[in-house]
Amino acid sequence: MSDLSNYRKSYEKSELLETNIPEDPMNLFHRWFYEAEDLGGIEEVNAMTVSTIGLDGFPKARVVLLKKFNEEGFIFYTNYNSEKGKALARNPNVCLSFFWHSMERQVIIKGIAEKTPELTSDNYFDSRPDGSKLGAIVSPQSDVIPSRDFLENNLKQLEQDYQNKEIKRPENWGGYLVKPISVEFWQGRPNRLHDRIRYQLQEDYSWKIERLSP
Repeated sequence: MSDLSNYRKSYEKSELLETNIPEDPMNLFHRWFYEAEDLGGIEEVNAMTVSTIGLDGFPKARVVLLKKFNEEGFIFYTNYNSEKGKALARNPNVCLSFFWHSMERQVIIKGIAEKTPELTSDNYFDSRPDGSKLGAIVSPQSDVIPSRDFLENNLKQLEQDYQNKEIKRPENWGGYLVKPISVEFWQGRPNRLHDRIRYQLQEDYSWKIERLSP
């Protein structure tokens, strides 16, 4: 058995106070995101954990890349026939989380996922390298496959089929927009007295701001 009880760190880099936060959580997310990008030395600041409730009733989390965020919410792309796509089709309630360890910060977002418009998915797909486009087509994401060679051989065939041809987005691949209903910001502090500020969306679309005990 591995005993990790002595793994400890003192969090002392910053603070999160009600006197220095905006009324809208997307503004604070924007600030934290670019501070992590500019100051945090993080290789993929847009890496986030997406948690869904699977068809088997169990939650499942996986890391994907955030591709856009704005006043509406957070956008990522996937295969709609994948395990996460099927889960979201049945239950669109989703949780996103970011952990920027070098900044001693995390953000936890509860929201409702909906497919992005086809034009949005088309535009993003068109911006991808050809290899990524073909990878999206060749992979029956989350399905059981016989071997690695199965993918490699199918990719080689697709490369021949699409040589000098336009690669169009498959209908089963596209984006999700997660519209937040709750956004919690966590800032590490000394003695485990961390700052936790939660924004909750109200019926009038304003945000209620509350401090949570660590």
